[in-house]
Amino acid sequence: MKKGWIVVIAIIVILLLIGISKYNTFVKMKVEIDNAWAEIDNQLKRRYDLIPNYVETVKGYAKHEKEVFTEVTKARASVGKATTREETINANNELSGALSRLLLVVERYPELKANTNFIRLQDELAGTENRLAVSRRRYNESVKIYNQKIVVFPNNMIAGMFGFTKEVFFEIQKAEKETPKVKF
Repeated sequence: MKKGWIVVIAIIVILLLIGISKYNTFVKMKVEIDNAWAEIDNQLKRRYDLIPNYVETVKGYAKHEKEVFTEVTKARASVGKATTREETINANNELSGALSRLLLVVERYPELKANTNFIRLQDELAGTENRLAVSRRRYNESVKIYNQKIVVFPNNMIAGMFGFTKEVFFEIQKAEKETPKVKF
């Protein structure tokens, strides 16, 4: 009888250790996702701060493109109001679409493209977009690994017990996947 209790206790201890290990793995993965999101947030803030200067520079050359400027301004405001990751992703997708339409306006003004301040701002914005793309890729990779981990057995049982749920990917909108058409 004593051996039976020892075996039961040993099995419980082993299961407890496995559970603790899985729990710690999920916590570490969540921290990695939060870290990756913080980098995205950092790049989005940089982009958010660059946009007014960029728009003002373009406005000086393209005064009659009011609709595009309004669209960029509204999209930028929605980014500022976003509170959750999902809202932030949606607002930034909207802003990306508005920026691509602004870039189409820029293509129509060769004298603007020769302006030194504009070139510097455009380079800064392009660099930020590149860093943002890298950050999104890192974030999505962390989310993919985490989401896969929490749905497989026996991880799904432990994840469910402790309330670990799937994270949201940072995906671009279908409209952004299309190549913009430049018309003169």
